[in-house]
Amino acid sequence: MSDPGIRSAVFLDLDSIDRDDLDLSKLNAVVDSWQWHGLVKEGELNEALAGADVVVSNKVILADEHLSRAGDLKLVCFAATGTNNIDLEAAARNHIAVCNVDGYATPSVVQHVFTLLLAITTRFNEYTSAVKQGDWSRSSFFCLLDYPIRELDGKTIGIVGYGHLGRAVAKVAEAFGMNVLLAKRNIEDERPGRVELHDLLPQVDVLSLHCPLTEETRGMIAADELALMKQDAVLINTARGGLVDEYALLDALKAHQIGGAGLDVLEKEPPPPGYPILKADLPNLIITPHTAWASRESRQRLLDEIALNIEAFKAGELRNAV
Repeated sequence: MSDPGIRSAVFLDLDSIDRDDLDLSKLNAVVDSWQWHGLVKEGELNEALAGADVVVSNKVILADEHLSRAGDLKLVCFAATGTNNIDLEAAARNHIAVCNVDGYATPSVVQHVFTLLLAITTRFNEYTSAVKQGDWSRSSFFCLLDYPIRELDGKTIGIVGYGHLGRAVAKVAEAFGMNVLLAKRNIEDERPGRVELHDLLPQVDVLSLHCPLTEETRGMIAADELALMKQDAVLINTARGGLVDEYALLDALKAHQIGGAGLDVLEKEPPPPGYPILKADLPNLIITPHTAWASRESRQRLLDEIALNIEAFKAGELRNAV
C-alpha cells in the first residue's frame, strides 16, 4: 500500500528533544500538516490525538484509552529506542503501527560513559575544587597530589549489554588499553566469550551497563552484586535507573565498598525534591541529568530517522517496526 492517507501529524513532547537548535525540515517535508506541542498533559491527550494520522512521542504515555479513541491514527513513532510508554497490545488491536529509532545516540552516549569514568578516575571534581579553593596557589610544590589518580590502561571493563552501545564502549575501552569482559544475558546464554555476571563482577575494575530495563534486569545490581565488586571498582550506568538498587549503591559508596559510581539515569525521573541519592554529598559519586544521549548531533539524527520512518510508512513499508 502506498501513501496510506498520511496528511496530519502531531508531536506530543517536542521540548524534550528540541530547544530551538534543531532542523525540522525533514519532518515538515514528509507530512503536510504538523501540530507541535512542547508537552501535552494527560488531560489534553485525547484532544491532541484527534484527527492525527501520525503521532510522535518521546515520553508521553499512550494507553489503551487514548489509542482506542484516536480513530484516524495509523502510525506511532517513538522518538526513542524504548517503547515502554505505549500499550502495544492496544496498538495492535486498533491496527496502529508502532516504530522506534535505534542507535541514534551511540556516539553521544559513549563519550558520556568515558566522561563519567575519567572524571572519577582522574579525580576531576576534587582537583578543580581544590584549584578554586586556592589549594594549588598555597602548595609548596608545582602540582597537587592530594587525590590519587588511576589509569585506564591495563584495567578490565565489564560490559552488560552488547548491542550498538556496548560494542562502541568496548571499542573505545580497548583504545585506552583496557581488557573487555562481556556479561552473559542470562544463565542459558552459551555464547563464547561471555561470563556469568556474578563471576564477572570480582574481575572488573569498571562495570558499564547498557542493557534494557525488563523484569529480568530490574535491580540486577543490588547489595549482593556490589559486594562482589573490587573495593576500587567503578560503576557506570547510562542505561536505565531501575537496573541499580540506589539504596544499596549509596550504602556501598558510603562504606567505600566500591570506588565510585557515575550515573546518568535514576529510578525516578525527574527525581522529586529530597531524593536520597541526590542528597548524598559523596566525592566518589557523579550524577548527570539523563543527558548522555542528548548531543545536538544525536537529537538531530533522531528527528531525521523519524522522518525516514514516516516516509517508509507512506511507501507501504514499516521501518524500525516494534
